Amino acid sequence: MDRFVGQARLEWWANQSSCLEMYDLDIAVTVDSVGTLRATGRHAKALDTTQREGWDFLMEMDPYFSLAFPGEDRGGIMVRVDEAENGTLSLTEAPDWNGSGSVTFDLT
Repeated sequence: MDRFVGQARLEWWANQSSCLEMYDLDIAVTVDSVGTLRATGRHAKALDTTQREGWDFLMEMDPYFSLAFPGEDRGGIMVRVDEAENGTLSLTEAPDWNGSGSVTFDLT
């Protein structure tokens, strides 16, 4: 795959068996000459208030998601997601990500 334009899904996994949320995207994906995936896109549907709060929480906690393409039951490509002020999402492949983010919770 050198280029893909269509819909895909971002999945945020807490562990190997718990997917906390999934977001459908309209994206354009390219793969460079060394095989690194890069993509830009937007949420396929505008997020309502609750979804936006969840999205913002997950992005603040750890901006790494699994990317799933049509026909895949579960995403297999880890990407770092950055969101611009205008809502455009930039996805960069994160092949070295090992799932060990540093997260601090204030439970008081």
